[in-house]
Amino acid sequence: MTRSRWLIVAASFAAMIAISVWIVRGAMTKHGVIPSIPLWAHALALGFVLLEAASRSIKIQWGAHALHIPLSYGAAVRTSVGGDFASCLTPSRSGAEPARFLVLAETGMPTPSILMVLFLELVMEAVTFAVVGFAFWIILHGTTAMFGFLTTITVGYIAFLFGLGALGLLLAQRGRSGPPPKWVRSVGLHAGHWRAIQRSIRHLRTSFAAIRSANMRKLSMSFAASLVHLTAKLAVLPAIVWSIDRTARLSGLVMWPLVLMYGASIAPAPGGGGAIEFGFMKAFDGVLDPPVLATALIWWRFYTLYLYIMLGALAGGATVLRAVRSDKRVKAA
Repeated sequence: MTRSRWLIVAASFAAMIAISVWIVRGAMTKHGVIPSIPLWAHALALGFVLLEAASRSIKIQWGAHALHIPLSYGAAVRTSVGGDFASCLTPSRSGAEPARFLVLAETGMPTPSILMVLFLELVMEAVTFAVVGFAFWIILHGTTAMFGFLTTITVGYIAFLFGLGALGLLLAQRGRSGPPPKWVRSVGLHAGHWRAIQRSIRHLRTSFAAIRSANMRKLSMSFAASLVHLTAKLAVLPAIVWSIDRTARLSGLVMWPLVLMYGASIAPAPGGGGAIEFGFMKAFDGVLDPPVLATALIWWRFYTLYLYIMLGALAGGATVLRAVRSDKRVKAA
């Protein structure tokens, strides 16, 4: 990454920390002290983090196996947490897929197989988000506001994902070879860019064909792991809050984090730039007492962001930084 990009990352994380400090200071000014969470709550939250990371890696591994692509569990772990690490350092989490691509490429996996694995992972994530989100909303009797946010994010994410796939298939049928058409040249893309697009389109068609012929038993196991990973991630906040306030409603503790984590993907700043912290404060203002809210925010962000940064740095930091620094290998795909 260039120096200017590192400055943007630093400024974004400084904003995140500043908003957190502002919330904590406000609670301490009015109430004198904020509560600490007991050791068993830390152990439970850490257990959910490890379960989430493990099950998400299983999802990637079994997704690859469903497509008849060999992938070791260790490589799946590096792919998973490496993508988390890169997503925290790039605007709108845009570095996640290039980082995962490079981690898989360094295992020796060919480019078409990598794109199939990553495409299936995105599809699985979208379906899991919709299933888990609406299931929890129905079971826990979520509010109308939650439903509106959840519907907007779900429909937008799925529409973007499958709209992109449909556009790729359309281009694959109409423009698979030859020089770039006029509309491509009009937006500043030259022949080299068009060849890269054509290669990506061919890989996309292969991905769709592979998913249609996937092993359904292994695909089902991958989806089951996906359900576990998202449920474990949503269990972190209840574990923290209920250790200091047993009166908090489960629906808010599950649904709002789901909306915040996925909705923050549109935030242009790396890590959200404070948008998640501010949204957390607004979502739980009046629901949690200010001291409880401040404590919950600090530890929830630690266990859902900062700890993943550390895990990603340990598991594949050097590889991820190479991917963030230059995505030439991804573009060449």
